[in-house]
Amino acid sequence: MAYSVNTPAGKVVQGIISDLPGLMAVAVVDTGSGMSLASHSNAPSINPDTAAAYNTEVVKQKQKAMAALKLTDETIEDILISLSTQIHLLKLNNSGTKFIYLVVSIKDTNLAIAREVLRNHVDTIN
Repeated sequence: MAYSVNTPAGKVVQGIISDLPGLMAVAVVDTGSGMSLASHSNAPSINPDTAAAYNTEVVKQKQKAMAALKLTDETIEDILISLSTQIHLLKLNNSGTKFIYLVVSIKDTNLAIAREVLRNHVDTIN
């Protein structure tokens, strides 16, 4: 457990764990630095802090692409990465300064439910 329930990020991680008990990993990430503000993993093979740094680059590149395409009226809601056995979701806050990184099993979690859980918690990190 790499979080304190006394911080907003820690409260988000705790809330997501409560809402999705079968999750594989979760982290609240600062988009500017790539640093994980709070994280938790139920899967020994997934280090959410390492994944946070790499996924920050995914978010930054998409933000750059949107700027290059002059999509000024658009914001990133979430980014979905489907693997053969896992779903990786990146849910950004309204300002794009932080995001929640979530990993769930395709077999055990419904995508719509995972998205709804993130939608319910993302405002806490604004």
